[in-house]
Amino acid sequence: MTRTFFTSTIVLFLSVLLPFSSPAQKKTTLNIATFNIRLNTASDKENAWPNRKDMVKELIQYHDFDIFGVQEALAVQMSDLSEMSQYSHVGVGRDDGKTGGEFSAIFYKRKKYQVIKSGTFWLSPTPDKPSKGWDAAYIRVCTWAQFRDRASGKEFFMFNTHFDNEGVQARENAAKMILEKIKAISNAKSPVFITGDFNSDPSTTAYGTIVGAFSDSKLVSSAKPYGPEQTFNGFKYHAYTTEVTEGRIDFIFVNKNVQVLKYGVLTDSKDLRFPSDHFPVVCKVSF
Repeated sequence: MTRTFFTSTIVLFLSVLLPFSSPAQKKTTLNIATFNIRLNTASDKENAWPNRKDMVKELIQYHDFDIFGVQEALAVQMSDLSEMSQYSHVGVGRDDGKTGGEFSAIFYKRKKYQVIKSGTFWLSPTPDKPSKGWDAAYIRVCTWAQFRDRASGKEFFMFNTHFDNEGVQARENAAKMILEKIKAISNAKSPVFITGDFNSDPSTTAYGTIVGAFSDSKLVSSAKPYGPEQTFNGFKYHAYTTEVTEGRIDFIFVNKNVQVLKYGVLTDSKDLRFPSDHFPVVCKVSF
């Protein structure tokens, strides 16, 4: 009976101890990007979407984006991007909440990640329906998703957006709204990413609002940032550093639960042409 009691005590002790002595959970790493692909318009002539759609897809696949947000994508462009069969996406057109107007969609590798929840809200005082906010020139949205890494089981959130190019008040209020929505949708323990074309450089109030709660991935990258400072090129292959006044306006912001391993602005080109009037921004991150 003494031996039985001793054995039972050891088993009980180990059952309590083992959960606390198990090895730390392996970190998840992924390549996350934001890419304003420039809408499909014939006025771009030689830079129109039919002439560069293959470049866009080849860039995405060569650099092995695991998950990425797009801006300015019209329905036909969403269809073209969906030809990359390894990706699925979430998001709706901003004009009608269906397929009308530009998407700020999130694409993700379907075999690596599972969508738990997703949605889109409008950057306006009426965020639940298609609407233009404050002094904005256009309707603007933010698409979000909660993901689960199929291999590790870890969950994370991504919010992808495109701020107005004219309304200063609209950009400032959009920054506040996104932070409020993140508090309502996500949780303090999860990794959270904000990606997009913010039409705001680091000197603006909108940028300052976001970095009051999140980190600019470029500034916290473990490795030296790669590529040029600016993210807008205006399709000016030979003169974007001298003729383009817009600077760094595309960002990936991260919360405290994310470690940024690498940050880069990709300047891939073909036949002296860029795939878009914006450079994609990509980060390798872990959590």
